[in-house]
Amino acid sequence: MEVDLEAVKAGMNGAVPFAGHVGLEIIELEPGACTVRLPDRPALRNHVGSQHAGSLFTAGETASGGAFVGAFAAEMADLRPLVRDAQIAYTRVANGEITARAAFGESVETLRVRLEAEGAVDFTVAVELTDGEGDVVAKMTVAWNVKRRAAAPA
Repeated sequence: MEVDLEAVKAGMNGAVPFAGHVGLEIIELEPGACTVRLPDRPALRNHVGSQHAGSLFTAGETASGGAFVGAFAAEMADLRPLVRDAQIAYTRVANGEITARAAFGESVETLRVRLEAEGAVDFTVAVELTDGEGDVVAKMTVAWNVKRRAAAPA
């Protein structure tokens, strides 16, 4: 089944209220990869004037979720995705607009095969957050668990 990823991207931009509150924008979406833009706004800054760690985390987690949705959009109604773990390393002060780029470490097809065979799949998504100069300000790994929803009783 062919999925219109532009329509999915537009829907995702408004689907998670907290991401919308932060002002995140999904700028690229493809199967197994997603890029999110975190704006530079005074309300998102910390006590030293740089991007708040929580905003950076939210951008990274949202990008990882976008990578998942891009890969499994056609069957989202049948799946229950949950983040199991997330690790982030802040590598330098994050000033200005930030871009979070997430990508699967495994092929989408490999994950689909495991999901079909086992009814669930665990995988990680790597995220790199960069500033306007292209400098890496944080690296993140998000561990996902995706299960098939139980069929409704007949």
